[in-house]
Amino acid sequence: MSTYLSDAAEDLSVDGPSARFTYRRIGPRGGVPLVLLNRFRGTIDWWDPQLLDHLAAEHDVIVFDDIGVGYTTGEPRDSIEGFADGAIEFIQAIGLAEVDLLGWTLGGNVAQQVALRRPDLVRKLIVAASTPGGSVPGAQPPSEKVRATFTKPDITDADLVYLFFPETDAGRTAGYEYLARVSTRLTTGRPNVSQAAVQGQFAAIAKIASTPSDEVRANLQTIKHPVLYANGIQDAMTPAMASYFAVQHLESATLLLYSDAGHAFLFQNAEKFASQVTNFLTD
Repeated sequence: MSTYLSDAAEDLSVDGPSARFTYRRIGPRGGVPLVLLNRFRGTIDWWDPQLLDHLAAEHDVIVFDDIGVGYTTGEPRDSIEGFADGAIEFIQAIGLAEVDLLGWTLGGNVAQQVALRRPDLVRKLIVAASTPGGSVPGAQPPSEKVRATFTKPDITDADLVYLFFPETDAGRTAGYEYLARVSTRLTTGRPNVSQAAVQGQFAAIAKIASTPSDEVRANLQTIKHPVLYANGIQDAMTPAMASYFAVQHLESATLLLYSDAGHAFLFQNAEKFASQVTNFLTD
């Protein structure tokens, strides 16, 4: 089994007005830190250590759990605005004046909301396997099987592989390889995401789904930061059409699509994606 530097990163904590945040920080200090924002039902233990190591070769990388989720204390939030306020509170608590944000799936929505609420705090955005924050004209909804799997009270390894990776031999292999890489953290940590936190995240997702496209366009046009939108063409949860729609209404945007991957394209193509993130952040 490979050894990843990020697996040895210590758990750090910082107090904010609403919670004691738990976070990990890897990579060289200096420059603008890259803060990662978690997926639905995700904690800092679920980030692929291979991706983190590749990112941390060039960047000061920070992962954290938002208020009431995973290792972090406090009352869970139930809206994207609440999650964004938690992220802002954390960033300020560790004394950062400016950050780059990388949000995966639900974290992508949070990243965009942080940019809307505190544009001065953000330099660049990376939105991975996410939506622009509402309904997208022409985008097909997830299948009934995807919805049923996504909403299960207990998600199995096979469920995660189905939701995050293509239904091909190569996709399933990549999925179980990802689970093997995160197993080191999960066997030693893995605080559960509470039912209250899950319900809050469900409520936030429902609100996103009901946001009209006109409001989505207006929010996108408000974001003036450079944005990298990225997705897998075979994403069963978030159609690539959502990324295509978003970049049409952003002032400074780049679209990146992976034909061989799905929702977890950033883990299936960790080295390549990390290189593209580095190019985007250093341009």
